[in-house]
Amino acid sequence: MSGTSGSLLDANAVIGCPHGGRVTAASSPSGGVRIAGAAVATAAHSYVVTGCPHTVNGVPTPCVTVRWTAGGTGITVDGAPVLLDTSAAQCLTAAFVPQGPPVVQTAQRKVTVR
Repeated sequence: MSGTSGSLLDANAVIGCPHGGRVTAASSPSGGVRIAGAAVATAAHSYVVTGCPHTVNGVPTPCVTVRWTAGGTGITVDGAPVLLDTSAAQCLTAAFVPQGPPVVQTAQRKVTVR
């Protein structure tokens, strides 16, 4: 936990795949912890990617999901680790091929755990 910091992600965070697709929560964060009215995002929720234009040798290979690795902060909501803009994550194809980390465009409150 020492030295962990980042901005909390919430249901209103704008997240994209590395190719310009939009990342959204497939299951709405619904915990009791909110930032400016929006639920705090956790690793317990599923995230999908829509509109990814990525191709490999002319064959569409879009990002379709995001797998977050949010452990290590020590901060949880309803027992699930919260997501920070610094949380490790990977955008994946339908065949679970890694395609790069998501891009967080906006975030909310800053959290530092010492």
